[in-house]
Amino acid sequence: MKQVTISEFKAKCLALLKHVQQAKKPLLITRFGKPMAEVIPATTHVPSNWLGSMKDQFEIVGDILAPANNPDEWGVSRD
Repeated sequence: MKQVTISEFKAKCLALLKHVQQAKKPLLITRFGKPMAEVIPATTHVPSNWLGSMKDQFEIVGDILAPANNPDEWGVSRD
């Protein structure tokens, strides 16, 4: 992974971002020799049909329409 200092990134930001986009490789930005941020190439993959993409990924257990507690315990319904 290519590393650049924060001052170099500030001076060459657009060129470095273009390089990340074209090379499809991340870029590590450091400050005083310590990692500060990582620039990764954007993903352009969008599922063609996201509706139903989570099918069979979870299971509903119990009644999802019933109240969480007894309606008699609600403070709003008391007089």
